Amino acid sequence: MKSDRLLSILLLLQTRGRVPAHDLATRLEVSVRTIYRDIEALSASGVPVYAERGRHGGITLLPGYRTDVTGLTADESRALFILAAQGAHAALGLDEALGSALRKVMAALPEPHRPAAELTSRRILVESSRWMGPPPREIDVSALQDAVFADRRLRIRYRHSGTETPRTYTVDPYGLVSKAGVWYLVADRRAVPRLFRADRMHAVTVTDAPVQRRAGVELADVWAVLKHGVEVRPGGIAVTARVHRSRYDLFLKMCGNSLIENPVGPENPEDPEGDGAGEWITVRLGFGILAATRTLLPFADHLEVLEPPEVRAELANAAAAVTRLYAGTPQAPP
Repeated sequence: MKSDRLLSILLLLQTRGRVPAHDLATRLEVSVRTIYRDIEALSASGVPVYAERGRHGGITLLPGYRTDVTGLTADESRALFILAAQGAHAALGLDEALGSALRKVMAALPEPHRPAAELTSRRILVESSRWMGPPPREIDVSALQDAVFADRRLRIRYRHSGTETPRTYTVDPYGLVSKAGVWYLVADRRAVPRLFRADRMHAVTVTDAPVQRRAGVELADVWAVLKHGVEVRPGGIAVTARVHRSRYDLFLKMCGNSLIENPVGPENPEDPEGDGAGEWITVRLGFGILAATRTLLPFADHLEVLEPPEVRAELANAAAAVTRLYAGTPQAPP
């Protein structure tokens, strides 16, 4: 609706200062001509807004102009009180600030929307930790946060997975990402994007050197590249296996990221492909290295690798090693 768009334009100008008309048009999904008509409407209603031409021009408000906008809809009010990833606020030291901000928002809400917003905070709970996972390690990301907001380089002592000795890196941070309750630092090292888990950092030092990010690259851009690299590994080993239906849901939860082909048969596109009895589901997976296929072992006889032969041999050798280990007498602890 036009009234919602006018309010959005006003808020964008109030928070971002001068904004090019084509940026507003892209953000609000309208034409530049529509944006200029909206600016005329705002000006006619008494809002001191004007356009500046030229290379560095744009649409802006007169300096010092502010407006208190409390015209939130019912859905917008409820959305503010669904506190997704609550642990993120604690790690950033913002729990108290968040509570204070929400109290102020509650006071500013239109009276009819307050009961719904308050009820939402009591009826919706978002838990970011996984089932039966280890208790999350307390992480202080304040130094990382300081570097991100101050645009300073970081020097970190970082221990990679599978190693015992940490290494020292100097990195250019783009920002922090909290994924499934785990904090990551997204940064460039020698202009190459890297991902560092906060709980593997042994020391963090904010340097006096200004950050050197690649021009025009934002946190979301780097995160998308790194995420794709983790979830979609090129090459590697293609595996065809069959999973018993009784374990298929658990299989998707544990190995879903390794699926490279949707297990849907041509005869019934709504039902996963099975053998004649319908008890097994054929799946195709991809692994970066042969040893990674051992993650299929927890399914025991509820999952069978059909091909390639080297993966069957790898799992057979691993299972035989486990059998030999438990066939003997337990060794006394040192």
